[in-house]
Amino acid sequence: MTTTQTYGGDTRAGSLAGRVALVTGGTAGIGGAISQDLAEAGAGIAAGYWHSGERARKSQARAAEQFPGQLFTLHEGNIGHADDCRRVISEVIEQHGRLDILVNNAGITIDRTVAKMTDEDWLRVISVNLSGAFFMAQAALDHMIERGSGRIINVSSVIGETGNIGQVNYAASKSGLFGLTKSLAKEALFHLKKADHPVGDGVGVTVNAVTPGFIATDMLATIPERVLDRIRGQIPVGRLGRPEEIARVVRFLAADESAYVTGQIWAVNGGLDM
Repeated sequence: MTTTQTYGGDTRAGSLAGRVALVTGGTAGIGGAISQDLAEAGAGIAAGYWHSGERARKSQARAAEQFPGQLFTLHEGNIGHADDCRRVISEVIEQHGRLDILVNNAGITIDRTVAKMTDEDWLRVISVNLSGAFFMAQAALDHMIERGSGRIINVSSVIGETGNIGQVNYAASKSGLFGLTKSLAKEALFHLKKADHPVGDGVGVTVNAVTPGFIATDMLATIPERVLDRIRGQIPVGRLGRPEEIARVVRFLAADESAYVTGQIWAVNGGLDM
C-alpha cells in the first residue's frame, strides 16, 4: 500500500521540508543522529536497520513524539545482500512516494590481524560496508535520475585514509567508498544529461562522502579507557567527536543549497589527518 505524506512548504535555506531521506543503520549512533538532524530540518525519514528490532521501534516511537505529522518508517534488511537493498529502496518509494536523500551509513567491523583473518571475515565486511553502499545507490539513482534530483551521501571513515592494525577489511571497505563516491558523482551527471535534465539547473543529483574520525558511539564503548586516552592524544582538538557533528555535515550535503558540491570527501575528524 502506498502512503503519501505532506511535509509542509518551508522554503528557508537548509530546509528539507517535502524531502524523504533513507538512512541505513539509521536508528542509533551516527545514523540515529543523522535521522534526527534530517527530521529536524523537515524531512520524512526512512530508517534502515538489521536485527535490532526493539531498538528500532523505540527510535520510531521517539520520532513520532518529537515530529508529529512527519512520516518515520522502519525498513529491516541486510545490506550485504543485493536483493535486500533493492527491496528496501522500493519499500521507501512505495511508502513515502519518493526518495530524495540516501545516506549509506550502515557498517560493521570484524577486527583481526591479516594472519588471523578468515575469508568470511574479509568478505562479510566488504559486502556490507562497500557492496551494500553500491547496491543501495544503484537502486536509488534510477529513481533520482528519473526525477532529476537527489542526494547520495556515503559515510566512510578516517580509517579508510590512514589504515589500522587489525582492520584491513574495514579500511579497504571504507577507502573503497572514496572511489565509489567519485565515480557515482560523474555517472549521475552523465545520466542526467541523457535523461534531458540539464546539468547546472535546479537541485541536480550529487554524490558525496563524509569521513568521521573517532566518534563517541557504541562502536568505541568496548575500548579500554587507557586506549581511548591514547586516541584522544592523537586528535588535535583533544577529544572524540560527537555523532551530531557528523549529522550536521550530512544535513548540509543533503540540502538543495549544496548543488555545487559533488564527488567530494568531507573529513570530520578533529584535525586527525593534518
